[in-house]
Amino acid sequence: MTGEKVRTEEYQVTGELLVAKIKELVHAGNIRRIIIKNEEGKSLIEIPLTLGVVGAVLLPVWAAIGALAALVANLIIVIEKVE
Repeated sequence: MTGEKVRTEEYQVTGELLVAKIKELVHAGNIRRIIIKNEEGKSLIEIPLTLGVVGAVLLPVWAAIGALAALVANLIIVIEKVE
């Protein structure tokens, strides 16, 4: 353990706002993992983020998130953030 403190935050969004909210959170920085859940709390996708993983590497992930957003009306975004 490196002594890093990790905390979680949850955001409820509609499917149409999912990609925009995730991009906003990623640009804010210090995020270790993003978990997208349905209204019942079941995990649909988990995205581990490491420093340096940006741009073209995330294109397949953005496509999956976009497809998920088109299928589900209301979602919960859980982020693990390093302080």
